[in-house]
Amino acid sequence: MLNANPTASDSIAMLERLVGFDTTSRNSNLDLIEDLRVMLSELGIESRLTFNAEKTKANLWATIGPSGRGGVVLSGHTDVVPVDGQDWSSDPFKLTQRDGRLFGRGTCDMKGFIACVMAHAKQMTQSELKTPLHFAFSYDEEVGCTGVRGLIDDMRDNLPAPLAVIVGEPTSMQIVGGHKGGHSYDTIVHGVDGHSSAPDLGANAIFHAARILTFLQDLAQRLKDNGDPSNGFSPCYTTVDCGLISGGTAQNIIPARCAFSWGLRNIPGDDTQAIVDEVFAFIETEIVPSLKAISPDAGVTHELRHYLPAMTPDEASPAESLLRHLTGLNQSGRVAYGTEAAHFQQAGVPGVIFGPGSIKQAHLPDEYIDISQMEACHDFISKLTHWAANNESIT
Repeated sequence: MLNANPTASDSIAMLERLVGFDTTSRNSNLDLIEDLRVMLSELGIESRLTFNAEKTKANLWATIGPSGRGGVVLSGHTDVVPVDGQDWSSDPFKLTQRDGRLFGRGTCDMKGFIACVMAHAKQMTQSELKTPLHFAFSYDEEVGCTGVRGLIDDMRDNLPAPLAVIVGEPTSMQIVGGHKGGHSYDTIVHGVDGHSSAPDLGANAIFHAARILTFLQDLAQRLKDNGDPSNGFSPCYTTVDCGLISGGTAQNIIPARCAFSWGLRNIPGDDTQAIVDEVFAFIETEIVPSLKAISPDAGVTHELRHYLPAMTPDEASPAESLLRHLTGLNQSGRVAYGTEAAHFQQAGVPGVIFGPGSIKQAHLPDEYIDISQMEACHDFISKLTHWAANNESIT
């Protein structure tokens, strides 16, 4: 399967293999991880696995080249988003080629990158690398970038610190050096039910939730008004969103419960905790007292559902320097979506986001990656391998 002189066709064949595994985040990814582990083992490459608590999912870390140096991490997530309710023209878990495009769930987000990396594994082992290349393939990125944390903890505690990380999310093979962070919460308003003909005897959870949501909407506008168009992000301000809400049981019953999900996508440098604290302070001073006046059991509860730090741009980092050297690209972009690169950065590993495919196709029915993008990524991994075989450091 793995060739010493891989072609772009080998990367596409590897992508077909990977797409065949249904690694939707709700499922285990162990079959895919084991397949990768076996392929690497056949080349004499040992893999380190870190698991979730239930041992149903795993991250994989493998090193090609000298073990005593930091090297460059090639990072990708193995999980994909669901296809439920989407209208696909072909089987989402079978790679299909049409009009110069490769269709299938995860083709661009982000098994295309992993396929290109794996297709070059044998070439890397035979290139006598001076600078090691590390494979870091994670689980549960799509549900909050949670899986990679165990991999990074293991890396930090047991391995030499890498010099840089390339996270192969779809950027159309353009360098991205920064992204927004994110907080999201599940908030539940606990009211008091009763007959709708006597509203003063109950506490309407929906009405109280509406007041909180209005506050969030006003906060969103204030953050927008204070945006900095020069920061390179689009939109250029920290955003507030609310995507889910439910409450009530019948028109003639005072609703005793209203739950909604909300969150922030923050510009690097914005104090997200201060923003969240402002929301919580409003709830404690303006919402909770009127609920408690009806019943001591009423109130508002919150659960942090997801946290991702922002990735702060650093155009002088070894990661960006390496990418510019290998690609000839001079500009570094910013994106509003989050990636695992931020967790690597927090662990002291500078990174870039750079991979095949367009984020515009991610998560959609008939997700695809252009064959030309696979070819470009194949060429890049070949250049990176040549560099690692002939250079001892990035700088």
